[in-house]
Amino acid sequence: MLFDSPVYFLFLTLVVAVYWRLPWRKQNWMLLAASYFFYGWWDWRFLGLMLLSTTLDYFIAFLIAGASDGTRRKRFLILSIALNLTFLGFFKYFNFFTDSLISAAATMGIHNLSAPIIRVLLPPGISFYTFQEIAYIVEVYRGKQEPSRSFVEYALFVSLFPHLIAGPIQRPSHLLAQVQHPRNFDPARFFDGVMLIVFGLFRKCVIADHCGILANLAFDGGLGRGFYPTIIGASAFAFQIYGDFAGYTDMARGSAKLLGFEFVVNFRRPYLAVTLQDFWRRWHISLSTWLRDYLYIPLGGNQKGQGRTYINILITMLLGGLWHGANWTFVVWGGLHGCWLAFERFFAEKLGSPIQAKLGTAASRFMTLTVVGIGWVFFRSTTLKQALGMLADLRDLTWNSQFLPILGFIAVLGGVVIAIDLLLEQQDEQYLFQRWPVFGPALAACLLVVISLFGAMNSNAFIYFRF
Repeated sequence: MLFDSPVYFLFLTLVVAVYWRLPWRKQNWMLLAASYFFYGWWDWRFLGLMLLSTTLDYFIAFLIAGASDGTRRKRFLILSIALNLTFLGFFKYFNFFTDSLISAAATMGIHNLSAPIIRVLLPPGISFYTFQEIAYIVEVYRGKQEPSRSFVEYALFVSLFPHLIAGPIQRPSHLLAQVQHPRNFDPARFFDGVMLIVFGLFRKCVIADHCGILANLAFDGGLGRGFYPTIIGASAFAFQIYGDFAGYTDMARGSAKLLGFEFVVNFRRPYLAVTLQDFWRRWHISLSTWLRDYLYIPLGGNQKGQGRTYINILITMLLGGLWHGANWTFVVWGGLHGCWLAFERFFAEKLGSPIQAKLGTAASRFMTLTVVGIGWVFFRSTTLKQALGMLADLRDLTWNSQFLPILGFIAVLGGVVIAIDLLLEQQDEQYLFQRWPVFGPALAACLLVVISLFGAMNSNAFIYFRF
């Protein structure tokens, strides 16, 4: 069920109404059943995979904690990571690698290979709950997390429905600790949850869905080819994916607050970033910190010399790109970000100061958004040929009168996004007027009116559901 659908709000209302009438441990049982129902709504067949993965890691954590020597502990750690990545790799990348093999063979003149009859379906949210389980196992191995004694508590940590399909990726020290202790009803937190849900709906239904229509038009060739269609496509998609994913995260965090949970903040005004490094401190924060802690630092981080640091950055971002999807466009997207992050670090080391100190805030933001925008062309394109073709079309400055209203519409929607983010940045708030709750009901009412009048209402699934 989609977060912006009536059936989800009916489901959420029933869950919240029953939940607060139960004692703590029965709350956990009830939430686990509700979460499995929520996941099974997508496709009940994938419940078995999630349950198998959860069960294996639950018991392997005890084997790690109870091992008497470091070698055995490491073997169990490797076993868990290998199993998790095998599940993820098979379901997410089987089709990708077989298709890539056939394409590579065709370029070498081998044309008698055929695609396998079996095509593997991608379980919803597998990338998110797999990374969450890996974080749990690694923290148990490091001695920073005690294995959960209750299977219900651990299974709920993995499957709690607000974060299950598209994050944020939760750390065990943050979410499992909340699962393991009673939650108390807090009217202020409940109010914040409602406001975040309404704010997220606005971002999704008004900003993202309208921009998505224009992005689809541009990337599908409906506007022709050239500089302006490429700019329209990249700009529209930039605001679509931000409104879509940030809107989902707002609704996920809001839904969790209604149940007494606190999720990590996953977005912090990313299009105000002055460098790409700053962008990744603001965009999909739960993923960027996961990649830092469980990939970049174990690779050596910046502790093994400049050359190795650049390689570690590139490897981390390449794998981060591949995490997003089984397509070479995501690999190139990750490589682009990795190369620019390495360049920023090289620039700062050679000149003794970061880029923004040399260029100024405005120029640095423009340059960062340009790199991000180029990256979005690869992220949104279905093939490398399409992405490279759109970038090559930037040389064609042919103008068409239909571009003016489209660019104006994107400017209005984008201006709303940036204006809201500037206000949130200034006040350090998660939604408008958070510090003045007396205005909250009026704001929520206004947003709901805007959503009902101007929401695209085209039932687009959230982009990150496919990852």
